[in-house]
Amino acid sequence: MSTAVQLDIACLCADWCGTCREYTDTFAALQQALPGHRYRWIDIEDEADLVGDVDVETFPTLLVAAQGHVLFAGPVLPRLTDAQRLIEVQQARAAEALGSGQWPSAAAQGVPADQWAAFSAVASSLARNDD
Repeated sequence: MSTAVQLDIACLCADWCGTCREYTDTFAALQQALPGHRYRWIDIEDEADLVGDVDVETFPTLLVAAQGHVLFAGPVLPRLTDAQRLIEVQQARAAEALGSGQWPSAAAQGVPADQWAAFSAVASSLARNDD
């Protein structure tokens, strides 16, 4: 069996968004429930340089990546159990991808190629940072 893979989990939100403000407690609870990953709250306006060309249409949006590779990028329901299951599934996918060298693609995820590239740029940036 493979060892646990550390994920970069970023919540892309905006301070003006009421749903995002409500999601802060869920995101904090997720960090408590599934420690060992790197979590990052990204305000898309305050950190516009990091977000780059990502077009967030629905809040909250999660980006889940491993070693700079996007595993999931999209909106999530603001429920802890849903977020936990998503992270557990993505961690298993990351372990499989590390073993096979086959990382998810934009087409496989149903994400437009330009947005996949934008999310990939954010994932690469998160992988380079140690916070």
